[in-house]
Amino acid sequence: MQPVDALAKVCADVRPGEPEEGVLGVVPRWVAAPSDVSEAAEVMRVAAEHGLAVVPRGGETRLDWGLPPRRCDLLVDTARLDRVVEHAAGDLVVTVQAGLPMRRLAEAVAERGQRLSLDVPLAGSTVGGTIATGAAGPLRLLYGTPRDLIIGVTIVRADGRVARSGGKVVKNVAGYDLGRLLCGSYGTLGLIVEATFRLHPLPAACAYVTAPAGDDAEGASEAVQAVLHSSVVPSALQCWTSPGRGIALGVLLEGVPDGVAARASHVAGLLGDKATFSEEPPEGWGAYPDGTTLIDVSAPPASLRDLLGALPAEAACTWSAAGRGYVGLPPEMTAEDVARALEKLRGALAPHHGGAVVCYAPEEVREAVDLWGPVPALSLMRRVKDQFDPDHRLSPGRFVGGI
Repeated sequence: MQPVDALAKVCADVRPGEPEEGVLGVVPRWVAAPSDVSEAAEVMRVAAEHGLAVVPRGGETRLDWGLPPRRCDLLVDTARLDRVVEHAAGDLVVTVQAGLPMRRLAEAVAERGQRLSLDVPLAGSTVGGTIATGAAGPLRLLYGTPRDLIIGVTIVRADGRVARSGGKVVKNVAGYDLGRLLCGSYGTLGLIVEATFRLHPLPAACAYVTAPAGDDAEGASEAVQAVLHSSVVPSALQCWTSPGRGIALGVLLEGVPDGVAARASHVAGLLGDKATFSEEPPEGWGAYPDGTTLIDVSAPPASLRDLLGALPAEAACTWSAAGRGYVGLPPEMTAEDVARALEKLRGALAPHHGGAVVCYAPEEVREAVDLWGPVPALSLMRRVKDQFDPDHRLSPGRFVGGI
């Protein structure tokens, strides 16, 4: 039996891949869209029996991150896995399917005055894609990233078996911490089909305090340190810069109205007399910077001055005081320009135990640079890959070191 016929027997939605569905130019032979966990397991079982290379797809917001797969026989579309399985509001816990858009998840839990404290920068992002790329916005300063908020996960392994880890309560300690392992794995360890997260109450009030810093990288760094070492406990602190507009700082405060107002006044005193207040986020808050090349930088607060000093004049940057940021480089920069900029960034951040990883870039840039940079744990990551996917059929070559 041909693979497509075997797939059609276990999944109602199977069709040939289209050129526009290519993953960084690699066009899938077939696309399957399972409607539930058991159907997804059967699809993966058939793929294993026929030796098919599988690449998961969510909302396609980050499908161009990483490297092209060495091959893509089957694209597994999670769009039909889009249900809220259970919202235990009294326990501040929600279980959802992987294809659910983050926006719909936010709307569902907001009805009970709750939120998943992840401000994902791209509209259309799904739960599975957010976990697979470890995506998070400025709220990561107080609440962390997907690996800090996920308490349970269900995946389909490369052989088609369903595996579950964690549970439905925040203090669950049973089983292997599979959820955290999958965060940032780029679909190379298993097909994520369900996830359970801990939630937080929606704040009663919030305030954004913003202030320009001109071109004063030293002053911006000192202001960040002043806020972080104060008693205001910000939910988020962001620094962003773009050509011709200089450096700006923004601080998000959340809580009860009186407390937020007092804390906002204190922050304004730390940021200077040009500080302004708003209940709405400022322009560019939490967004990726513009550019055809996007670089994810690990840059702890002490490195902010060096990070800003290493940016090319043409670059835009957003940075969270949690120690992560993004640099956008314009299309006018050649592959050689990008390579030099990347080397300078890595050199500036290395003394701070930071680094720089290229998320996406034009093909000529991907071919000219090392997207990932030094990865000390690469041998361990390869052993994990071998355990989860011995035949290396899941998103082959998409991740660091050809994993």
